[in-house]
Amino acid sequence: MATTTLRHIDTLEIGRKKPDIVSAYNLAKGTILNAGYRTEIEWQASLDFDLITEADFLREHAWVVLSTGMHERIIRRYFGMISLCFYDWQSARIIVEQENNCRNLALSYFNNHRKIDGIIKAARIIAWFGFASYKEEIRRNPLQVLQSLPFVGPVTRYHLAKNIGLPFAKPDRHLVRLATSVGYSDIQQFCKDISECVDDSIPVVDIVLWRFANITNAYVSIFSSTAFQEQNPIY
Repeated sequence: MATTTLRHIDTLEIGRKKPDIVSAYNLAKGTILNAGYRTEIEWQASLDFDLITEADFLREHAWVVLSTGMHERIIRRYFGMISLCFYDWQSARIIVEQENNCRNLALSYFNNHRKIDGIIKAARIIAWFGFASYKEEIRRNPLQVLQSLPFVGPVTRYHLAKNIGLPFAKPDRHLVRLATSVGYSDIQQFCKDISECVDDSIPVVDIVLWRFANITNAYVSIFSSTAFQEQNPIY
């Protein structure tokens, strides 16, 4: 089985074992597949930025906005009804034309004025640019353009990027802990190195590790112990 190189591992001491992050990742993936999350992996794997539509983009921006600081289960409970309040994300133009109705209906399900207004402000931006033009701006400078949207910050821009099919991982606390446990200080490189060794994209690696962390007790110790078991020490 392939193992990672040490070119991006800068915190390991001489004499410590070389981490087999592929074995650790395969354990994580097997765990979430057995727990019934195959559909979630398949959804992430199916995303292709070239095929992202205006409706896709508006929906994923709204999901990221609503998810900020809240548990995924809560957002999932209300997201279907909120989507209907925004005409199921058909177009930014429709949302802008009906923004008062959209706002009032959405607030009846999710009473956070700032987040609902953030979704509407993003629709205004898309309607003004036109989605085709805005998508090209994202293609040229993805992280900077995405972070300019309402409620998208230095971390959540990666969340939105991966949810529209771009090759990024979200550096949330779970992935930071997993990466650190095997000597990485760069989440993007951590997920990229795994991706290069397995048949999964960077966003798929992200969602596998994130879900593994969310459903597994002591996920850091399990991941790192798997990565370091039965390996030869570095001299």
